[in-house]
Amino acid sequence: MSSSDDEYDIAVVGGGPAGLTTALYGARLGHETVLIDRGGGRAAMMADTHNVIGVTEDTSGNEFLATGREQVQSYGGTFERGFVTDVERTDDDRFRLSTNDAELVADRVVLATGFSDERPDPPLPRTGKGLHYCLHCDAYMFVDEPVYVMGHGEAAAHVAMIMLNVTDDVDILTRGAEPTWSDETAAQLEAHPVEVVHEDVTGVENDPDTGWLDALEFADGTRREYRGGFPMYGSDYNTALAEGLGCELIEGGEIDVDDHGRTSEDGVFAVGDVTPGHNQVPVAMGQGAKAGLAIHKEIREFPRSKEAIDADGPVDPDEVPAISPELMATAVAHEGHAGGPREEAGVEADAETRAADDD
Repeated sequence: MSSSDDEYDIAVVGGGPAGLTTALYGARLGHETVLIDRGGGRAAMMADTHNVIGVTEDTSGNEFLATGREQVQSYGGTFERGFVTDVERTDDDRFRLSTNDAELVADRVVLATGFSDERPDPPLPRTGKGLHYCLHCDAYMFVDEPVYVMGHGEAAAHVAMIMLNVTDDVDILTRGAEPTWSDETAAQLEAHPVEVVHEDVTGVENDPDTGWLDALEFADGTRREYRGGFPMYGSDYNTALAEGLGCELIEGGEIDVDDHGRTSEDGVFAVGDVTPGHNQVPVAMGQGAKAGLAIHKEIREFPRSKEAIDADGPVDPDEVPAISPELMATAVAHEGHAGGPREEAGVEADAETRAADDD
């Protein structure tokens, strides 16, 4: 980047559904926005997209994310492929972000760094074809099918009982580990038709045509048919950048945020799977939208406060509109603009731009 291109209003770290949505709101609301993404992530692993209204299930995670990046760029947002190694607050209360090959400065930072699922030891079914990490995304796929839950803790026991809502054939596979769930959970589990299998998994059988799981083989020589299942070994939250900035974490390891993604550090927001709550694409998108709107209200030029008017006088006509020439040109040329390619279709401006803010 040149010295004139490395300063932004908003820098979003992480290009999953939450980060993409925050960046989309930032760019579309007229702020210089950069999205930095190293690639990969949980959403990229999705073979199909579930529970997202308007997105059909034959859309892969990578296709979904690629479309999001194109949308952000179409509104003038900058996309950078890279890994953010450090974020530090500057003397003028901005943020300097260092990547593997560049540095940039931003007024606000949004951490959408997500987490990684702890994977059990092999042998394992193929991810997305018998090995699944999102109960509420994928339970529907296994209605009336045999299912395993892999693990030995509280989460494994409870997920196994939850799966009884969609199928009557559920096993817990401890893989030789001693169960660590509580006595209360043990009593609860005993009252549900869930079998606990202690032998370790020694082999995986997949359908030769589809690659989907057919069965698992066990150390005692037995074979059990399953169509899929869920490993429950915990999560590794990507909070190094947040901790470096002094952001508070909650007991579970996630970044502590308010209802609009604000962390304990001024100017730092966090959204998506690195924060508490359901790890769902629509939830992440909602968090991104709320953070984007909150940031907009913090940094937009107008309405100017009464204190600012008393100090500096009324707004000069030359000061409006408060959008950079580059973003203005992009907006006017965009198909979503009233004067753009879709004008004759009678597309109305967003209600958000025509209605007064709630506060």
